[in-house]
Amino acid sequence: MTFKRKIYDKMLKWKREQDGKTALLIKGARRVGKTTVAREFAEKEYQSYILLDFAHISREINSLFDDLYDMDDFFMRLQLLTHIRLYERKSVIVLDEIQLNPKARQAIKYLVEDGRYDYIETGSLLSIKKNTAGILIPSEETRITMNPMDYEEFRWALGDSDTCDMLRESFLHRHPLGDSVNRRLMHDFRYYMLIGGMPQAVVSYLETHDFSMIDQVKRSILELYEDDFRKIDSTGTITRLFHGIPSELSKYASRYQVSSVLSGRDSDDVASKIGDMVDSLTVNIAWHADEPNVGFALNRDSERFKLYLSDTGLFTTLIFWDKSFTENIIYEKLISDKLATNLGFLYENIVGQMLKAKGDELYYYTFPAEQSNHLYEIDFLLSRQNKICPLEVKSSGYRRHASLDMFYDKFSSRIKERYLIYTKDLQKNQDVVMLPVYMTMFL
Repeated sequence: MTFKRKIYDKMLKWKREQDGKTALLIKGARRVGKTTVAREFAEKEYQSYILLDFAHISREINSLFDDLYDMDDFFMRLQLLTHIRLYERKSVIVLDEIQLNPKARQAIKYLVEDGRYDYIETGSLLSIKKNTAGILIPSEETRITMNPMDYEEFRWALGDSDTCDMLRESFLHRHPLGDSVNRRLMHDFRYYMLIGGMPQAVVSYLETHDFSMIDQVKRSILELYEDDFRKIDSTGTITRLFHGIPSELSKYASRYQVSSVLSGRDSDDVASKIGDMVDSLTVNIAWHADEPNVGFALNRDSERFKLYLSDTGLFTTLIFWDKSFTENIIYEKLISDKLATNLGFLYENIVGQMLKAKGDELYYYTFPAEQSNHLYEIDFLLSRQNKICPLEVKSSGYRRHASLDMFYDKFSSRIKERYLIYTKDLQKNQDVVMLPVYMTMFL
């Protein structure tokens, strides 16, 4: 199946504005849909295209990139070997899994300078970075990130092109939907939390409506991630850090405690491993902002962070990784809205995923109460214009927002708007906008 993806519009913008001056590099986690969208774009927007999959390519074609001194010869041989004719400024060459051929990556500089055709690269950022020793990294690239399907894309895949448009109107006008409508919308949204935005999992849902089959698909994707981690880290450190995410979030601590996952190791010792995991785009990292003000990166604490999975559907499977599907009750509990309190961090993960999908980097803030040992936490901070917007996430319909209130008392002059993200209908309470979690995508 081919799904409508928002990245397609970004690709059109690149084609129109760059007009061959740069290659397009689509980076993203494994199985996120990079190859599919690149092929679809090539088929629809060009007279012809050649797709070179470096994970499955002949030795003859692969060796073409060893010598690009004679461009005329290179293109003639490429067309003969693929049996596809290229048309000047009307054809594109898709270099899939570009990280597997570093010389092809280096060749981008000269291919773009030649100017005859367009070029689209796809690959894992982690592998791309690891396979660049001894080659010239091309500057002639426009880079875009492909995330798992966001909720609107998920609704499109289900054949629903209207719901999110109507929700957007409700959000913009701060118009409540009514309790019965919200209950139905939350029920639908919980399916997204369980299935996730990986295209294979969505296809499995559409074809089978069997959560055991969907779970198997998600497990196979997670196993691919593990295989990738082992290729760059034979010690298994990255894999253990990855599998430690659910337990660390379940503690509701103010940071990811590396020492509790890797005994005797501190965050400095594994900083590069964390960086590799983030580069793989399989996780989202939220940094602690020591000073909650616009320009969060200026006050980022590199030793205090939280880790979330980039796809909450995969997260629901990772939580019960050591159990079979028949023992995994989270599907039933989530769909029926009977999620145990200690699994509420799933909502934190999905909010982080939705913010990341719309282009926000993730930051949070903690601060102590003035007359007690209690620690208040703002789950996410957004920068909007010259102000900030604090978010508090709840996995229920509780309307209390003590952290937001205390935060407002300290930083009221910096705040544009306060948001409580929860499971009930949209409303406003004491200048706090209380949003159902599915409206996070409009913030």
